[in-house]
Amino acid sequence: MKILLIEDEKELAGSITEYLQKENYLCEAVLNYDDAIEKINLYQYDCIIVDITLPDGSGLDVIRALKHLKSETGIIIISARNSLDDKVAGLEIGADDYLTKPFHLPELNARVKSIIRRRSFAGTNEIIFNDIRILPEQMEVTVNGHSLVLTKKEYDLLIFFISNKDRVLTKEAIAEHLWGDEMDMADSFDFIYTHIKNLRKKIMEKDGEDYIRTIYGMGYKFSSSAN
Repeated sequence: MKILLIEDEKELAGSITEYLQKENYLCEAVLNYDDAIEKINLYQYDCIIVDITLPDGSGLDVIRALKHLKSETGIIIISARNSLDDKVAGLEIGADDYLTKPFHLPELNARVKSIIRRRSFAGTNEIIFNDIRILPEQMEVTVNGHSLVLTKKEYDLLIFFISNKDRVLTKEAIAEHLWGDEMDMADSFDFIYTHIKNLRKKIMEKDGEDYIRTIYGMGYKFSSSAN
């Protein structure tokens, strides 16, 4: 899962980023309004954590810009201002949650997980797609009741596919979601094919169906339909 943190306090931004990365998120951080606007226009995120007070603008305007893009990204406001007006304003323009500083990082993590479950998987604590069952809290996957051992990238790829089932995903979209800014340094997308091939093989080895459809000239689709 991919997160964007918008926080101008460098030390706090570093602590949050380090913690979320240890929790197996792909977390990117920016320190100001302009960089935040550039990020949301270039990339897609599962969740955005945004401070209201930024040195060159307002976090509320970042949320407005995100909503203007018709993004379905989850949004958590973090602020040192425990103001009812700020909370109401943030929630009214589309934020999902509001957390007042200082806060404990495990609480932030719990709220991120809750928002991602609610937005991507209707709030369920388990994800079921035909013969595939996923427990996100434990990062456990089974196929037909048999444990499926995946690498971190393979797991993230499976979650990305299922959360976008029946939609064509380009190689660029997959790479950007799994690697973020690092994808810009890639010479080709051959590594995407390798991860997809390995994921497909592992599922089928557990007598699962081949759900990954290659859409030639476009990308891939995860679907139980043959079309």
